[in-house]
Amino acid sequence: MDEFDDFKTAMGDVTPLKTQPRVQLTKSHRDIQSTLVRRQAAIAIDETNNNHLSDNHVEMVDPQEVLSFRANGLQDGVFRKLRKGKYPLDARLDLHRKTVEQARKDVYDFIDDAKKYELRTLIILHGKGEKEAKPALLKSWINKWLRELDDILAFHSAQQFDGGTGAVYVMLRKSESQKQATRDLHGIRHI
Repeated sequence: MDEFDDFKTAMGDVTPLKTQPRVQLTKSHRDIQSTLVRRQAAIAIDETNNNHLSDNHVEMVDPQEVLSFRANGLQDGVFRKLRKGKYPLDARLDLHRKTVEQARKDVYDFIDDAKKYELRTLIILHGKGEKEAKPALLKSWINKWLRELDDILAFHSAQQFDGGTGAVYVMLRKSESQKQATRDLHGIRHI
């Protein structure tokens, strides 16, 4: 006797389950309405997103290149102190293992949140991408995006102890309340 015969003997008094015929589902008016509502909500969310950072073309930079930007009017000493990593870092964003689209959203949201909380000095870890098919892809985008944001006063590649050319220090403009606090501290009257 083989295994199949053993199986048939063991299953001798078992009756198969009765199955219901399959039902054809049609979309009801309610299903179509819910789909339209979800689609309109998605469009509304997209319209409220003010992310204006470009996503169409980027000038590639070398993985070891030092990124540097300084807005007009920034004092030499302030920029030098930023370059040397002498300011305490208020927040950090790590973009390792992110796609360009994820990084674009994260950078925009990070800077937006930093403005809301009146943070001044940030660091963004973008990596160099030396092991990737397109080296320095995120680094190149960061270089472009930070220049597109009006609230960026300066940025510079980090010191070795903070990530070197795989990271960038970012300085935001002061908020009005921070400017007033500085005036009060130094006894400067605003005319």
